[in-house]
Amino acid sequence: MYRKMVLVRRFEERAGQQYGLGKIAGFCHLYIGQEAVAAGATVASHPDDYMIAAYREHGHALARGADPRMVMAELFGRHTGYSKGKGGSMHLFDVEHYFFGGYGIVGGQIPLATGIGFASRYRDEGRVVLCFFGEAAANQGSFHESLNMASKWKLPVLYLCENNRYGMGTLITRVAAVAEIYKRAAGYAMRGEQVDGMDAVEVFEAVAECAGHCRAGKGPVLLEANTYRFRGHSMADPATYRDRQEVEEERKRDPVPKLRQHILESGTGSPEQLDAIDREERARVDAAVKFADQSPEPPLEELRADTFVAEGEEDVRPRARVLGAHVAWPEYPASFEVTWELEPRATTTAEQKATDESRVEERRTETAQSVLAQPDGEAR
Repeated sequence: MYRKMVLVRRFEERAGQQYGLGKIAGFCHLYIGQEAVAAGATVASHPDDYMIAAYREHGHALARGADPRMVMAELFGRHTGYSKGKGGSMHLFDVEHYFFGGYGIVGGQIPLATGIGFASRYRDEGRVVLCFFGEAAANQGSFHESLNMASKWKLPVLYLCENNRYGMGTLITRVAAVAEIYKRAAGYAMRGEQVDGMDAVEVFEAVAECAGHCRAGKGPVLLEANTYRFRGHSMADPATYRDRQEVEEERKRDPVPKLRQHILESGTGSPEQLDAIDREERARVDAAVKFADQSPEPPLEELRADTFVAEGEEDVRPRARVLGAHVAWPEYPASFEVTWELEPRATTTAEQKATDESRVEERRTETAQSVLAQPDGEAR
């Protein structure tokens, strides 16, 4: 977890720097301060569990195993990126590691996660879906519709809310009647939990337990990780809606040095080992920037490519295309026996049917008498 967190932190710092230099265009939402959530969740889940996130997803993709060179190239809009430079910062996608994308529409990934959870249960895959979203997305209609459906059908989805307090520049308590997101689970008869999102160990333990709950067929879980982003909503945000003292106070809870201290105090690692990890990950990020900077831009003929998938067309395997790597592509059963009855219905007995018909007839009689009781009843 420490290695993953250091990689994400160094990557995001350099991404911010490259944005300032004009190498990255469009929007760029940094994950600095929230690394414990992605690291703890990815280590606690299975490698083939599904993951899906919002537009602040660099950290999730990297923690899941995406190549930092290709992620940086995607941010640069280069042909060697995961989506050939067409997705950019907000739309990273890495099927090889079961990371099903970042999405720019607030809450747009929540119903998609629910659909993936439906597929997992329908095909009896035993896979859990980890759906990451911010607290502001919990006020979207898609959030409520998805949780209702997931609970009704007991889908294996872990809805993981990264509550960093500010939806863009608005404090969550100003716009939410119930600011503690996990409490909303009660309205859908599903489990709701809260965890310190600045503590990687606590996130790991919470996700491992909640994912086990989902995997056992007990239904979805709403897990709220209370965290804090140290930078603005995006690189274009000066974050003037919060004072410097608040940010400095939160930096005392920085998840990266906090995990380092835990490792040292528990005796599971030495300062030399952790320093070596710091150097190695910094070097990987430096190499990623160099790789992206030297990569070509997409050729003009790519403008209309990848819009539609032709029948029989093979999946593009990004790491194989760019790095020549051997890729173990996910496979799904071509045929399977469906044993799950989606919506069980009780058989209507003859007695119940007769009762229903009798009630209908009574209502008709009452309506007719009501009409005839009116002054112009005969005319009617």
